[in-house]
Amino acid sequence: MKGTAQFAVCISNKRYAASLEVRKIYRLMPDKAGAKLGLARVVDETGEDYLFPEEYFVSLGLPRT
Repeated sequence: MKGTAQFAVCISNKRYAASLEVRKIYRLMPDKAGAKLGLARVVDETGEDYLFPEEYFVSLGLPRT
């Protein structure tokens, strides 16, 4: 799925209340090294991407349109 944006909804922001909003949809960036450690690379409010625990997010299957 190269070129397809991935999104997830935040379900927890424990220890990251300043960076994440619960129930907000975030864009995910591919990060194989982070995934091996149980982390998801997420684009936050500033437009920067950071690693957060995967269990804080639920992936969304959105239609292309």
